[in-house]
Amino acid sequence: MTSRPGPRRRELLAATAAALLGAGAAGTGLAYRWTGSAGAGPQPGATASPPRPTPSPTPDYAALAGTRIERNLRGVGGRVTLAVEDRASGLAVTAGTRRYQTASIVKVDILAALLLRRQDQGRKLGANERQLARSMIVVSDNAAASSLYATIGHRTGLTAANRTLGLRQTTPNSSWGVTTTTAADQLRLLTAITDPAGPLGDDGRDFLLGLMGEVDKQQDWGITAAAGRASTASYVKNGWTTVDADNGLWLAHSIGRIVEPGRDWLVAVLSDHHSTQQKGIAAVEKAARYALTELRKVPSSSTGALTH
Repeated sequence: MTSRPGPRRRELLAATAAALLGAGAAGTGLAYRWTGSAGAGPQPGATASPPRPTPSPTPDYAALAGTRIERNLRGVGGRVTLAVEDRASGLAVTAGTRRYQTASIVKVDILAALLLRRQDQGRKLGANERQLARSMIVVSDNAAASSLYATIGHRTGLTAANRTLGLRQTTPNSSWGVTTTTAADQLRLLTAITDPAGPLGDDGRDFLLGLMGEVDKQQDWGITAAAGRASTASYVKNGWTTVDADNGLWLAHSIGRIVEPGRDWLVAVLSDHHSTQQKGIAAVEKAARYALTELRKVPSSSTGALTH
């Protein structure tokens, strides 16, 4: 004679079965569907729903763009590095760590240092200082740069200002033009002078960017070549010179900002080892155009900072 389990035992068996089914679902990712009244077991003929297909991993568009940008730099001519960031989304790419002489791009740093000094003193720039600043940025006047460099205390003053501005890879020199820097540090400088929460007040920030937006047409090359038809504003400062330590070959640098709907690009492209100035300019412009073309394709959800 076979005994039947009593009511309590039947309840324990049902609970055990349910627990086993639940464990199987969690371990395999399968979803079980029950039919019938509540509390009933699986009905005859009921089957488990088929497993859901595993979605393909989303491509890392930003990383792919960064790889293509780095590869492109090898073919534009000379030795080129760049750093780009979209202030609107946080998308950023830095390619290359080479240090370069700054040439005239340091003039942006000098003016930022002067503005910080006067800001700390609770003073505005004097009329002569404003005129020198305009000449230094708009037409890249070297005498004006030397005068303002003396005003901020030469290399000591620029070093102190750079700590406030967040620069970490820029080494001022007694001769401002042979200060050394990296593309990454120039991006930090651009961030400091454009951020409303940065060290410069509204007046100083507007003055500096205003001058970068009025650069003489003959010097309006470099990163501005990457501005698209939809761009609404661009700001630039370039540097160019021959380098004795590089057998008299040319360097060409360009730093600045391009604003367009939904984007706010900060761009620094540094380069050297060019046989002519024009070849240096061409390399910088090719690098900037390619980088922004690739980064504009990155979906807004695929943001992040990349270093190559």
